[in-house]
Amino acid sequence: MEKVQKALESQVKEEEEILQVEERTRKVNREIRLAGVLFVLMFIATIGYFSYYVTAKSRDIINSSYNARLDTFSEKIVRGEIRGSGGEVLAKTVEDEEGNETRNYPYENLFAHVVGYSASGKTGLESSANQYLLTSHLNVIDQVNNELSEVKSPADNVVTTLDPYLQQLAYDALGDYKGACVILEPSTGKILAMVSKPDYNPNTISADWESLISEENQDANLLNRATQGLYPPGSTFKLLTTLEYIREYPDTWENYQFDCEGTLPYGDAVMSCYDNHVHGHLNLRLSLANSCNCSFATVGQQLNLDSFHALCDSFLFNTELPLSMEYKESSFVMDGTSGLAERVQTSIGQGRTMISPIHNAMITSAIANGGTMMSPYLIDRVESSDGKIVKQFMPSSYGKLLSASEAETLTDFMVAVVNEGTSPSLKSDSYQVAGKTGSAEFNSNKEDSHAWFVGFAPAENPEIVISIIYENGGLGGSVATKGAKALFEGYFSKKNGQ
Repeated sequence: MEKVQKALESQVKEEEEILQVEERTRKVNREIRLAGVLFVLMFIATIGYFSYYVTAKSRDIINSSYNARLDTFSEKIVRGEIRGSGGEVLAKTVEDEEGNETRNYPYENLFAHVVGYSASGKTGLESSANQYLLTSHLNVIDQVNNELSEVKSPADNVVTTLDPYLQQLAYDALGDYKGACVILEPSTGKILAMVSKPDYNPNTISADWESLISEENQDANLLNRATQGLYPPGSTFKLLTTLEYIREYPDTWENYQFDCEGTLPYGDAVMSCYDNHVHGHLNLRLSLANSCNCSFATVGQQLNLDSFHALCDSFLFNTELPLSMEYKESSFVMDGTSGLAERVQTSIGQGRTMISPIHNAMITSAIANGGTMMSPYLIDRVESSDGKIVKQFMPSSYGKLLSASEAETLTDFMVAVVNEGTSPSLKSDSYQVAGKTGSAEFNSNKEDSHAWFVGFAPAENPEIVISIIYENGGLGGSVATKGAKALFEGYFSKKNGQ
């Protein structure tokens, strides 16, 4: 019996040991599986980040001024040219007899901000297109021969959408005013011209650097006001106020009526139209055509402010713009908690709303393009030094911001601005302009107001959109409409061969 008992105990012990071994094995297997899962997840995360880097961040990092490899590129490659839409050379690298390279800008101040500079850092296209300007797609044999001969290979050239003729027109239109002008092709988003003043000469940027950045210099010459300047939109914003009213009152907006007496009390304040002008009996269309502040103050009091805020967000306030250049975000802060004064002021384009000239051009382009906003772009294509296309850029739609019917209605209202309202000087027998003026007050002295104009032509089949602002241009928009007139006349004169 003892032997049987011992045999049973031994068997039980062996079974317990087997169970312990199996438990340890299962535990090890669980740990191995967990490690495997973690490894797979890390691998997927690495691949995901690598893909994100390649598609979204690589160009930014390559173009960064902190990327030491850029110096290596420039040791073997001659920086490429930046060209206008017709092949005009806007920036090139020249070499003196001793082999020293200098970046040269044949048009000097004309393209200062949009083309930028490549000394004392990089801005404009010199920065955003840096990767292309330091990459060579010359055939491999020639590149090898150049390297063996210790000769630099020519980099690719960047061909832009910029039209030097329109750029000169915009430059001249601004005259001695501080301000900015943007000209877009609404159907594609091509930036045809971009001017900011005051400007600088990129050929002498190194010599002028200290004076340009000194505290005594209050002109901010280096600031690209077209994309980085933020201004109250003034009455150009009434386009969005009108759109919000139409959306909130789809069945009754056409019956809107208002009798303007030149002033309108609200709360403890009084709203006044320009020069206290009495506009008389108005509908919504004529309210915009005559830019009646009293009428729009009334409209603003009837709007759902949260809905209005959502509309402005959809038009890219308080968010990133689809731009490849440095810019500042526009802001719209009014919401359901805002008081009467802010409601009234914001509805006419004052208050705390701020917008850049490029953004105002984009909104106007969406109206001109049947409601679809195209993403603005500056580079048409990249070519190798022997003229072969390396990369072709195509128009890209940002999205449908308003319906075709809404765009048609706003276009009709903007035509009324020219034909029946505040901008009769823009009438022409050759083309129909659709536009909106604006006076943007920025301090207690209304005479210091900035002067805006946004618009497009021909109204029935838009080819160009203009957004122009004159700092301290005064009330009434006469300075801005004069500048816009010169731009439209110049564009259509060239088109018609005059």
